[in-house]
Amino acid sequence: MKSHYSRNILFIAMLLVVLLAGCRNKGREGQQSSALKVDSVYYAHGFSIKYYKDCIVVSIRDPWDTLKVRKNYVLTDKERQHKKTPVEIPQEVRSNAIVIPVPVERAVIYTSVHSAMTEQLGCIDRIVGVCEPQYIISEDILARVADGRIADLGMSTAPDVEKIIDLDTEIIIASPFENSGYGNAEKIGVPIVEAADYMEGHPLGRTEWVRFYGLLFGCRDRADSLFFETCSKYDRLKALTAELPDEQKPTVVLERKYGGLWGVPGSNSYVALFHADAGARYVFRNVVGDGIVQLSFEQVFEQASDADFWLLKYGTVKPFSYADLRSEYKPYSNFEAYRNGRIYTCNTLATTYYDDITIHPDQILEDLIYIYHPDLLPDHRLKYYFPMTGTPVR
Repeated sequence: MKSHYSRNILFIAMLLVVLLAGCRNKGREGQQSSALKVDSVYYAHGFSIKYYKDCIVVSIRDPWDTLKVRKNYVLTDKERQHKKTPVEIPQEVRSNAIVIPVPVERAVIYTSVHSAMTEQLGCIDRIVGVCEPQYIISEDILARVADGRIADLGMSTAPDVEKIIDLDTEIIIASPFENSGYGNAEKIGVPIVEAADYMEGHPLGRTEWVRFYGLLFGCRDRADSLFFETCSKYDRLKALTAELPDEQKPTVVLERKYGGLWGVPGSNSYVALFHADAGARYVFRNVVGDGIVQLSFEQVFEQASDADFWLLKYGTVKPFSYADLRSEYKPYSNFEAYRNGRIYTCNTLATTYYDDITIHPDQILEDLIYIYHPDLLPDHRLKYYFPMTGTPVR
């Protein structure tokens, strides 16, 4: 009897422990997030979107330590600011929250890529200043710089901070780099939006960042439409090469050396994925990494000397030719792709490659498929990559 009574007491005690633990867990879950809605993010790994009662929070992960949140951008309705209505910032994001009233109407943009994205969103009138306009391809933006509607702020590494202040700038859009800050621009009180889209590992992951910029400029529907339309086109193109056997996929080597080293995109990079989706076998697909891996010329030549194609980018006014490539470094002429005249080049000063790689990766994929498998897109006209000028020099 006593044993039965003891077992009952023990059972009740264990049940209470379980119930109390459940209550504590529920309490913690409630503290973890008071978001009313979490937006689905499909390809990007660098940000998340949560909707709260008074605001939208876009959390940016640290690209170099993805377990950490780099910034929490708290987007509040600008009308609330005008009416001086207080905004309750969620407890879970207060430690590194940056409040930005939206829609943003006066933005300074450091990069040509993000200037182009803003233009694509139909928000060119929101750009009040840019850095390094010599790298901008857009004729509309350049025309506005020329007539003063958009200010030239100089180098992105040392922009004219006084001009930024005089422009009544509401945000600065800039790309972050590891162990690097933004100098005096961090001291003037203008929110800096860290656009880390270039760190994404999938071409459509980069594109998805347009949804964040759409929230900033108050054109969410337009941004979502651009993103999903691009995804649809990209997937249709990718399907063209999906069933090709390996023996029908040509090999490709990319870029060229600078100084003593050759920067090779890692196997998990968006660049490697681009060429795989285009139906090519990237020579360095076994090099682990999602960024650039530095190899010696000898290492590259050993693995890639017999590659079927060689694709490289350059940025000069004068077209880059076979003679120029050999003159730059004579051993380049020993590559099979050089000897067979199968080098394709992209002049980033004459094409919109960098403008389009984020918002229109489908168009770049189209070029690549045509180069590797012209029969799959017989009516396509190259837009970014073209056969290298001249003829191979022996």
